[in-house]
Amino acid sequence: MSIHPKLIIPAVVSIVIGACQLSCRKMVSVPEPVNSITTSEVFSSDDQASSAMAGIYTQLANGSGLSFSNGYTTILTGMSSDELFYYGAGDINILAFAPNQLLYSNTYTNTLWSSAYQVIYSANSVIEGIAASTAIKLTDSVRKELTAEAKFARAFAYFYLTNLFGDVPLALTVDFNKTRYMARTPSAQVYKQIIEDLKEAQSVLPPDYSVAGPPYERIIPNRWAATALLARVYLYMKDYTDAAGQASAVINNTSLYTLEPDPANTFLINSREAIWQLKQGTINNPSWNATLEGYALIAFPVSTGVARYCLTPSLLNAFEPGDLRRSAWVASTNNGGSGTTYYPYKYKLGPGDAAYGAPSSEYYMVFRLAEVYLIRAEAEANGATGGSAAAIADLNILRSRAGLAGLSSSLTDAQVTAAVAHERQVELFAEWGHRWMDLRRTGQAHDILSALTEKQPWAGDYQLQYPIPPAEIRTDHFLVQNPGY
Repeated sequence: MSIHPKLIIPAVVSIVIGACQLSCRKMVSVPEPVNSITTSEVFSSDDQASSAMAGIYTQLANGSGLSFSNGYTTILTGMSSDELFYYGAGDINILAFAPNQLLYSNTYTNTLWSSAYQVIYSANSVIEGIAASTAIKLTDSVRKELTAEAKFARAFAYFYLTNLFGDVPLALTVDFNKTRYMARTPSAQVYKQIIEDLKEAQSVLPPDYSVAGPPYERIIPNRWAATALLARVYLYMKDYTDAAGQASAVINNTSLYTLEPDPANTFLINSREAIWQLKQGTINNPSWNATLEGYALIAFPVSTGVARYCLTPSLLNAFEPGDLRRSAWVASTNNGGSGTTYYPYKYKLGPGDAAYGAPSSEYYMVFRLAEVYLIRAEAEANGATGGSAAAIADLNILRSRAGLAGLSSSLTDAQVTAAVAHERQVELFAEWGHRWMDLRRTGQAHDILSALTEKQPWAGDYQLQYPIPPAEIRTDHFLVQNPGY
């Protein structure tokens, strides 16, 4: 694939150099750029190898322009589903998402693809670089820890690739001779590799946040981050027993994780609900001390400025009266007098509050406990131990936090399934594409989306997968486009 020579050498070296922004591990001066990330100069010691891995987290948190991990998975899939619409005129490439009328050459889907593969090749570079290094100063414990972190990062990126594009090339090396011409790998095989990587990460990563050092922020994935993603993967594969088992392992770790009593505190850096967060830089990050997603979504000024990505009436109507999530996580603006719209307000730092070099009060949430409860509830509703009664109990934990009455224990199985979908919609809205992927994986996408006025005329179900970037197909004759594009 053409992405390999373009990205892997310069991009990975640059993120190693930029890793000093992360400040999660002791950072050292990295040598001048080299021809390959796997050279002995980069993996000559614990500090150097740690800097390489920290660079991947910096890459995920700060991005370089558009990226699957800097808010654009949320924004683009939010418009593809029934969560967001674009307010006002704009780039035709982004306007095409709301009516599901993408062209194969869409700039934004191209960037989702390339940014995810950049993370994958960076992770592969760390894995292979550590394996090839014979440096005495690179200790066995650090080798194992960083390899596990890199495999987690690889699994994380592949999860989004296969859920956005379907079958994708499964590249597990930086050897250009092996990856230059690759066919698309069936999603089932991609999932198999994701599970393998996550199980290895789960067995090696620590059960706490000690690797990050004081003040032990939740910014480096640990055993429970791997477990949370593994639970999600099993759910998507309809392995409900294993999904519930992995979810329970996280939920039962009450010494680390509990729901924040007030939804407004969920996305703060000290949130007890956080399993893994991405820590943005405050200087070189284009949004300064704000998350990139908050910066993109929040109006400036908050109540009167223009909010470009607004919540749809169907989402707003999904909230029950009195739902604290609605009051805590949704804001409105009059768009300078042009009319009231509503937008996601899970993050509070936006263009009007961001400050250059200032401490941040919130990091970008990737995995949190509420999702894990929802994973277990859905698994239970589909036959995992405890059945519908256990699913109702899990849903009621979230509803209680939201200030809502509990669901009746007399609900039918069909009603419990519908309740799970409803709670996922209002709990996880505008977060990492959950709604888009939920509609697709549960087979509801056509019926729900094709009936929406804003998506008429319905272009076809082929739009439920994003197009493979044409530049990749031109340079790799083994790649084929998704049907319909």
